[in-house]
Amino acid sequence: SRMSRRRADSHGSLGPDDEVVPYSDDETDDELEPSIDEQPEGLPSVSQLSGKVNWYLNWQVKANDRSFCKQPQFQKKFFLCFKRCKYAGNAIRTYKYNVITFLPLNLYEQFKRAANLYFLALLILQIIPEITTLPWYTTLVPLVLVLGITAIKDLVDDLVSVTCLFQECRWMQIQVGDVVRLKKNDFIPADILLLSSSNPNSLCYVETAELDGETNLKFKMGLKVTHERLQEESQLQSFDALIECEEPNNRLDKFTGNMLWGRERFPLDLDNMLLRGCKVRNTDECHGLVIYAGSDTKIMRNGGKTRFKRTKIDYLMNYMVYTIFVLLILVCAGLAIGHTYWYQDVGSRAWYLYDGLNQTASYRGFLSFWGYIIVLNTMVPISLYVSLVDAHFKFINWDLQMYYSEKDTPAKARTTTLNEQLGQIEYIFSDKTGTLTQNIMAFKKCSIAGRVYGDPNNPDGSPMGHDKRPVDFSSNIFAEKKFQFYDHHLISCIQSKKDKDVLEFFKLLSLCHTVMVEQREDDLVYQAASPDEGALVTAARNFGFVFLSRTQDTITISEMGTETTYEMLALLDFNSDRKRMSIILRFPDGKIRLYCKGADTVIYERLSPNSKYKDVTQEALDVFANETLRTLCLCYKDISRADFDAWSRKYKEASIAMRNREEALDEVYEQIEKDLLLIGATAIEDKLQDGVPETIAKLAKADIKIWVLTGDKKETAENIGFSCLTIHSSQSNSRRNEPLGKPKKIKERFFPEGGKNALIITGGWLNEILYEKKKKRRRLRLRRLGKKPSPTSPQDSQPMNDHEKELRQQDFVDMACECGAVICCRVTPKQKANVVNLVKKYKKAITLSIGDGANDVNMIKTADIGVGISGQEGMQAVMSSDYAFAQFRYLQRLLLVHGRWSYIRMCKFLRYFFYKNFSFTLVHFWYSFFSGYSSQVAYEDWFITLYNVCYSSLPVLLVGLLDQDVNDKLSLMFPKLYLPGQQGTLFNYKNFFISLFHGIFTSLIIFFIPYGAFLQTMGQDGEAPSDYQSFAVVTASSLIITVNLQISLDTSYWTFVNCFAVLGSMAIYFGIMFDIHSAGIHVIFPSAFKFTGVASNALRQPYLWLTIILTVGISLLPVICIQFLCKTIWPSVGDELQRNRRKFERQAEEPPKEKPTFQRGARSRRSAYAFSHSRGYADLISTGRSIRQKPRARRDAPESIKEAPQAENI
Repeated sequence: SRMSRRRADSHGSLGPDDEVVPYSDDETDDELEPSIDEQPEGLPSVSQLSGKVNWYLNWQVKANDRSFCKQPQFQKKFFLCFKRCKYAGNAIRTYKYNVITFLPLNLYEQFKRAANLYFLALLILQIIPEITTLPWYTTLVPLVLVLGITAIKDLVDDLVSVTCLFQECRWMQIQVGDVVRLKKNDFIPADILLLSSSNPNSLCYVETAELDGETNLKFKMGLKVTHERLQEESQLQSFDALIECEEPNNRLDKFTGNMLWGRERFPLDLDNMLLRGCKVRNTDECHGLVIYAGSDTKIMRNGGKTRFKRTKIDYLMNYMVYTIFVLLILVCAGLAIGHTYWYQDVGSRAWYLYDGLNQTASYRGFLSFWGYIIVLNTMVPISLYVSLVDAHFKFINWDLQMYYSEKDTPAKARTTTLNEQLGQIEYIFSDKTGTLTQNIMAFKKCSIAGRVYGDPNNPDGSPMGHDKRPVDFSSNIFAEKKFQFYDHHLISCIQSKKDKDVLEFFKLLSLCHTVMVEQREDDLVYQAASPDEGALVTAARNFGFVFLSRTQDTITISEMGTETTYEMLALLDFNSDRKRMSIILRFPDGKIRLYCKGADTVIYERLSPNSKYKDVTQEALDVFANETLRTLCLCYKDISRADFDAWSRKYKEASIAMRNREEALDEVYEQIEKDLLLIGATAIEDKLQDGVPETIAKLAKADIKIWVLTGDKKETAENIGFSCLTIHSSQSNSRRNEPLGKPKKIKERFFPEGGKNALIITGGWLNEILYEKKKKRRRLRLRRLGKKPSPTSPQDSQPMNDHEKELRQQDFVDMACECGAVICCRVTPKQKANVVNLVKKYKKAITLSIGDGANDVNMIKTADIGVGISGQEGMQAVMSSDYAFAQFRYLQRLLLVHGRWSYIRMCKFLRYFFYKNFSFTLVHFWYSFFSGYSSQVAYEDWFITLYNVCYSSLPVLLVGLLDQDVNDKLSLMFPKLYLPGQQGTLFNYKNFFISLFHGIFTSLIIFFIPYGAFLQTMGQDGEAPSDYQSFAVVTASSLIITVNLQISLDTSYWTFVNCFAVLGSMAIYFGIMFDIHSAGIHVIFPSAFKFTGVASNALRQPYLWLTIILTVGISLLPVICIQFLCKTIWPSVGDELQRNRRKFERQAEEPPKEKPTFQRGARSRRSAYAFSHSRGYADLISTGRSIRQKPRARRDAPESIKEAPQAENI
């Protein structure tokens, strides 16, 4: 009989099970099977289904037959009348474009930008002769340049997404129906039905960290029939079973199917399936049949769709373009009306203006409207520069401070369009396992018989000085080389063998567990159900108590070099209700002893009144808990032979009980696990990645809220929350039990003191609060049966309609946002994405998701910014991310340095770009009052063409690439500098209208000062320089000098390149202008270059140079005064830092002071290992299924012969 069991159900529970990962929530009609009590009428009952295909098992797979899936009945429509196979290939598509769709899709995405669409319409207008006032190339050249550069950039981004590992390329060849062989440490390439393995009973151990974030191993098992008949390659080759199973879905916790083989039907469930993304462990070889491939696999179904991400500034730019377009329409309409009246009063009567066209004034006004649309087109900014400034992504790739040398992994920006969004993040959603932690458990301290060990001490027990050296375990041939311990006093106590409690302590650790052991190249390799248990057995191994082997009934250890075998009488495995495990052993001398380890909350209740060390161990537990270590109590009990025999009879009766077996076993376990004697306690450190607490603390100072979303257990997640400072001892953990979503007349806070609460919620409760799926599943079933669903009553705490559902969701988000820390545990990949979506929806916040596993892909795709950690859980998160690096601590540099700089640069760039375009364009508006509103341009055509491309682009591009208000060290030292990006204060409608009025003011000065200077003017040579062409040259020259000096005033970080750009832009302007105005080019192209000799004639007049200087001075003087007053009277945080930059830089160079980890007087809490420990391998051990079997000759053995397995040590 078995000495272990499954977890008992919690009777009377009013809520969901906190330990269970809830179902996914996006099932369809086809994915929902009827339960027993909801079976459709007319369908066969469960008993009648024997020998028939279940009505919901629509997916059929034939082993070793690829052509089976290509039959006509398995074809589905995908576009119009075109069909393709419904079975997906195993190639995973992480890119957006292919050869056919690149051009149309990319152009569609680009023309979503209103500016590009506007310029396309403008180009069409310029082709019409009666309307056009500018040559067509003035619009075509910038537009083609924009579209071409952006398309190339998008193509490069997409090619980065296509890059994959060589291993994944080989996966592409796998198809549904293939029989595949996997070896140890292989990633599973598809959802595969396990057929056989090299382990006994076709067991296969898998690591599921990419699916649920848990690092402990799970075991899968092949069917008995496939285990016995599919071991040889020839048998696998002739395997021809037909699999009938459910359609592909995203439920990681469910699989239902049948295998039809040799006229027999065998049931299949999730225990027989190896899911894509898992890793084969402790199994030399296994064979399986591919059931789902590629996008049909469960992990890919949880991955979500690839989304086109755009920044908040990009969306705001679109609305600003609409605003400019409305202003443009109004201005052009006003000027068209002016031209209509002017032509009636003046134009029609002036004989020298007669053009031979008998057009009415209204029609001429109509043509003038479209003419001004073309003339004033540069009011609408084209998006070329927004694309080019995004070259900042290269600085992220080149940042050596984000380079992880241990794995030769640099930071990688996998997108070029989201950099400024990094400076506006308000919420970070982080995975736990592999993102915050290293997936490494370390034995740090222990309390034995009232004494605490683990601090750096000498062999005599005195504290060690500054020279902290670890214990030398080289004398122990079994010692784990990576294990480090600094208390030399403990090892001296063990070696002296004088302290019996110390020896009993480590003997318990080496015996009381469910660890499996494997001999590999003269080394022992332990495989534990949880990393905690592995750390404890490894610690005992280093201290001289080495677990060597086990069979179904015995366990063998080496005690200080002496090998001893104990008979295992019973193994009472761990579960989340018991929070403890026990083992009953018969010693070689016949003594029977029970060893027990578990959470202090359950161990202390079961201690004998005569047990020693209770109080001192309790104090030690408090100290361990305050140091965020995971604690565990160890105890034992001697049992007489008569007592054990009596208890064993009760156990056997309970184990065969037909009703309430779990409760009966619980009661029997309670009878033996009492009157225990306490030995001590252990303290394990769940190692965080380097710099995680400091990073989280720094991001919190920047007012960035961090939520932890993990598939791991609640207690583990809570413990990590304390370790990485997302939860503080001063915070209280909150769970809200009253229904959410009731309408409130007044918006009131959920907690009177905001930020002093921490919300820890499990996936089951998240489903209850957010009304995920239970009612939907029932509605779908009833709809399928043709019945009307019964109305939901208010008493069942489910919302009556979508409005109430939205109220409940909004209340949850509001409540969570009031908390200082939020941890969601036992959540599915879909739930992670839903939580991110809720915050985006109800808080309108910019979000960032960071993770390292395939279970984080959906969350990464849903957030505005997705960050992948290239860690221990594969590359799927990195492949789906926007940015990737190796360590969580690099996130602070990504946001507080690169993100903030990118946001400031982009905002400064856009404000200046609007300003310089308004200054340039509105000169035409003032000129129209003196040209009869006739759509006449104020500048030369080639100046209009080259203004944004050559004359004013380089300085602003360099500001957008290189500018910084403070350096990187001060950016990290003062996280408050990040706040303007979150608040959007540097670029909004207020800044837009300031740029508009600044441009209006500059255009007024640039037009009217030269206009006044040209009135009644005589040059030195007696000629009047007041002609139109000379006026155009003076206004253009004044404009170029003004806008280039204006960007100089806005530049915070000067380099040689910036100086060269400003002076070079002005030099390029004058150089090109003199070339264009030369006689030589006029002779070659007389119709295109009409300003012959104008520049040389006008600019030789000192009077005009004085006019240019006066115009530039008056334009810039108010700006200089306003900047001086703002920085003096109303300085920002950045202004104050710049003023005292040297002082703060010296402070940044000083090494930070270390803060003590343990604070006296802090409120104690439990970080118990037993709460987070997983169910062990007691089932496999006690039944003998995991014991290695001697090889059997199968080549000629008939299938009917049964061979008796012979057990031997692992």
